[in-house]
Amino acid sequence: MDALDLARWQFGITTVYHFLFVPITIGMSVLVAVLQTAWVRTGKEHYLRATKFWGKLFLINFAMGVVTGIVQEFQFGMNWSDYSRFVGDVFGAPLAIEGLLAFFLESTFLGLWIFGWDRLPKRLHLMTIWLAAIGTLLSAYFILAANSWMQHPVGYELNPDTGRAELTSIWAVMTNSTTLVTFPHTITACFVTGGAVLVAISAWHLKRRNQVDVFRPSLKLGAWVVLIAGIGVLITGDQQARIMTEQQPMKMAAAEALYSDAQPASFSIFTIGSLDGSEELYSVRIPSLLSFLATGDFDGAVEGIDNLQSSYESTYGPGDYKPSIPVTYWSFRFMIGFGGLAMLVALAALWFTRGGRTPRNRWLWLAAISSIGMPLAANSFGWIFTEMGRQPWTVFGLFKTADSVSPSVSAGEAATSLIVLTLLYGVLAVVEVGLFVKYARAGAPPIAPESDEEDRPLAFAY
Repeated sequence: MDALDLARWQFGITTVYHFLFVPITIGMSVLVAVLQTAWVRTGKEHYLRATKFWGKLFLINFAMGVVTGIVQEFQFGMNWSDYSRFVGDVFGAPLAIEGLLAFFLESTFLGLWIFGWDRLPKRLHLMTIWLAAIGTLLSAYFILAANSWMQHPVGYELNPDTGRAELTSIWAVMTNSTTLVTFPHTITACFVTGGAVLVAISAWHLKRRNQVDVFRPSLKLGAWVVLIAGIGVLITGDQQARIMTEQQPMKMAAAEALYSDAQPASFSIFTIGSLDGSEELYSVRIPSLLSFLATGDFDGAVEGIDNLQSSYESTYGPGDYKPSIPVTYWSFRFMIGFGGLAMLVALAALWFTRGGRTPRNRWLWLAAISSIGMPLAANSFGWIFTEMGRQPWTVFGLFKTADSVSPSVSAGEAATSLIVLTLLYGVLAVVEVGLFVKYARAGAPPIAPESDEEDRPLAFAY
């Protein structure tokens, strides 16, 4: 492999790994704030114990997300300097706002929340976790605005002297139509992930009849969040598919491996055929569904890969404008499939625990405990589809991936950083899983009696 392939593998590995932590952080920040609000309003001790238990897991995940996220920024200079040179004037603006405003808000008030237990008034302390949660949402918005510009560049002009894209309207970038559909889709998926964490760990404890007063409400909260947010994912995903078809029709065609124009176009749940999808031996199809996903009309026309390839060549010049068809085809289906499974498990958990029941079916508990991985897989496959489906572009229609790699980085240097970072992230994975499992198994902490001593230890120390 050359330096370009190695750089792409490195960015893919580190980005997918980092994004395992992001949706948990966003989803759980709000859920922890909800649980603490319930405690402040009702005064019930089990809500306080739940807040401290889930808050500890949230902080472990948050710390690992920060550590792994730092590497993402360095890679723009390490392996993608030509890309950074081209987009820096535009791309840097939302990322700078994210660092100066959103992350500052998030980290500052999270620190106050950690060290403010028994030191700040209850309602003031509650406000700190809500402000931290708002910070995570703002952070996501600014980062998604930067990514959406790569999918659909707006608010810029090309400087012919420097060969760079220069920002002309930050408002256009921040209100990009792609951002406006991507943000709610991503955030609702984050809530599904956070809810699944509550369902899985609560199920593990309830199976063993541990701290039922804490984990039964947590399981129900998590399951309801998974169901409601899951419906939100479906609605926003439908909107995003139509925007994607307008802006990147090749990506939608690749999602179905649709080579010829079709009206109406069916959607295949499963297909056996050639690796590139050009020849089909067997498939299970839903008539007209792809037309509805792409256009909102069951009789809508969907352009095929062959026609789009010819159109792109006439617009952008000779070249191969098809993404990896097997990757886009299967990642699209795995995204939908794993998300749907998480919703089914949440529905089953609510049904079998209704009316105070504690079922003894080991398969139900196994499914509930396993549900923690379902939205994580759906999120990962969703981002793989989004980024791989845009290829061969880093900035759609403007700048190709082949032109984005650092010219001074050799294949050997790229391979070295790939190996080092992959091994380092492997070690971090062991640390993260070890800490997460240790504190998840420990259960909710007891509430220490209040002390009048000035130098009493923090009740919520890590």
